[in-house]
Amino acid sequence: MKKNQINPMPEYFDRYINKTDDVTLKEAFEISLQELDNLPMSKYLALGNKVYAEGKWTIKDIFQHMIDTERVFTYRALAFARNEGDKVQSYDEEIYAKHADANRRSLEDIINELKLVRRSFIEMYQSFTPEMMLRTGKGFKGEYSVLSIGFMMPGHQRWHMDVIEERYFQLIEK
Repeated sequence: MKKNQINPMPEYFDRYINKTDDVTLKEAFEISLQELDNLPMSKYLALGNKVYAEGKWTIKDIFQHMIDTERVFTYRALAFARNEGDKVQSYDEEIYAKHADANRRSLEDIINELKLVRRSFIEMYQSFTPEMMLRTGKGFKGEYSVLSIGFMMPGHQRWHMDVIEERYFQLIEK
């Protein structure tokens, strides 16, 4: 299925969905895995635990947030696909980040976990029928579909990659 088949387009999450290419969901997943395989690891490692402003997340925190978000939305997609997700509970990303303790782990381990989580997400999506993909549910940000969640995750990844490039790479000593 393609991005233009998303209905309704979720208001809050459209900023992530719009970061994806105008391709099929399968292609968006493949591109997202390629992007993870081609991360500029030397730049990320050079950043260490630097942040661009007080209270902001480290690179490790950002990648852990991506993992946590993917896991939360995996549940939501499954609940909606199985017609159980009339309304799902929200989650507080700040609480998750605070208690994840990502900075004790290596960046390589976190990225490997993200790739595993993404592959699992993709496998789940390959089991969904077109009818399941169009099913919707409600979160605290409104109604969205299984298909929209599928495009949301690669777009969420790009969103954070853009933030890292724009705000963090300038912290690397030249």
